[in-house]
Amino acid sequence: MIELLGVKTMGDRVVDRPLAAIGGKGLFIKELEIAIDEGRADLAVHSLKDVPMNMPPDFVLACIPVREDARDALVSNRYGALRELPAGAVVGTSSLRREAQLRERHEHLTIEPLRGNVDTRLRKLDEGRYDAMVLAAAGLKRLGLGTRIAALLDVEESLPAPGQGALALECRVERQDVIAALAALEDIGTTLATTAERSFSRELGGSCQTPLAAYAEWSEGTLRLRGLIASRDGRDVLRGEAEAVIADVAEADTLGQRLAGEFLVRGAARLIAG
Repeated sequence: MIELLGVKTMGDRVVDRPLAAIGGKGLFIKELEIAIDEGRADLAVHSLKDVPMNMPPDFVLACIPVREDARDALVSNRYGALRELPAGAVVGTSSLRREAQLRERHEHLTIEPLRGNVDTRLRKLDEGRYDAMVLAAAGLKRLGLGTRIAALLDVEESLPAPGQGALALECRVERQDVIAALAALEDIGTTLATTAERSFSRELGGSCQTPLAAYAEWSEGTLRLRGLIASRDGRDVLRGEAEAVIADVAEADTLGQRLAGEFLVRGAARLIAG
């Protein structure tokens, strides 16, 4: 029998300030790790993009199942594509990564911060406070709100966050029973892809204060990783990609490090928030 334990995290409770201002992505998982430590839970389920790149030493990501749609989604009651939005249209997003890519290609739009759970965000849209929003497609689909998606943004237009669309199951490192029970849910393609994405971000010191994106695809043994780092205003953007024949997690991690190294040689340090 599986029992669900609902935990409301600090990231869920504080919705009036940007994540970067209140401690970053780790605010979505700390309370869940405390529940595991206290024996109230055996494992936790996270959105992988919200999991810090460096795990606490006593915890492990035991399993990464098959990925949902990793793309960003345009949500609007009036417009079916970003190109249809008129000058001055207000677009909401909680992500500096999305903001930078929007500003790079759509200088005529007004980008405004957006916090709150998905229902709260959609209510703000329906009240007319925004003309459109850019949200993660996976979150909308998992909540049964896929019909609210006006358009899916191609990864070339809006490169996703590392781990976006994937779930991560976390437990304590010594719980080999839990790790073994979760093994059947593991998806090798998703695991290799997200390992490379997170490695790229980790090497560049990616955080909520840095507009950084990474997306990898594994096909027929080859892993292709695309990365991006930018200034918040979208005026300074570095893009790059690397690929290699990959057989295991260690090689995927190395690919991410390699691409990050190439970015640093090209001057990415100037775009990394201190």
